[in-house]
Amino acid sequence: MKSVQIGGLVSFTTIDYPGKLAAVLFLVGCPLRCAYCSNPHLLTPHDGEYDPERVFDWLKSRVGKLEAVVFSGGEALMQGECAIGYIRRVRDLGFKIGLHTNGFYPETLRRASDLIDWIGLDFKATREKYPDLTGQHIAYDNMMKSLDIWRETGKDFEVRITCDPRFITKSDLIEIANILHERNVQNIAIQKYIPHFEDEEHKTDAAAREQFFCDCEMRTKINSMFASVAWRE
Repeated sequence: MKSVQIGGLVSFTTIDYPGKLAAVLFLVGCPLRCAYCSNPHLLTPHDGEYDPERVFDWLKSRVGKLEAVVFSGGEALMQGECAIGYIRRVRDLGFKIGLHTNGFYPETLRRASDLIDWIGLDFKATREKYPDLTGQHIAYDNMMKSLDIWRETGKDFEVRITCDPRFITKSDLIEIANILHERNVQNIAIQKYIPHFEDEEHKTDAAAREQFFCDCEMRTKINSMFASVAWRE
């Protein structure tokens, strides 16, 4: 892959980088095959639909209007040095840089860490359930290494847990919260699973998806463990 491959673009968002007006670039390719993936068209590496130079010229026109650019996917760091090089160019325009990542490439994250100001890291399930959810046996350990690498930078971040009831129980959520609390994570987001592509065999119902948000005792316990908990329903 000789140049960065961009498969999608959101020109304006207030929710993808905390407190900043941002654009989001969705890079092509991901090593995981998560059961609830909302961007399956970005999974397989291919030529992106957006010319990176035209996107860069457009970003130049947004200097002074937008504050940040978020790199998402897919998994943006799958593009390695191509992604890092493009991130550097965008940062040089004066934007804050955000990254949404599944943490599968910890050493790439380490190399890019000086260029990135904030990350949203996905913590998908307990260690035992990660392979069934992601299709990868090393995804959990890589994610945890990425978490520790980013913590060492001292920069801001958020850990997101999407509560797909096929892969996470309420006791699993408490286990994940305890792991994050032990690592002194300050900001987490607990996200409702949205069934974009369910088939009849693996269908969930509304009650199963909402159970994590209706348990006031559990919510109070988790809220007490962190500086900030966003419950995204």
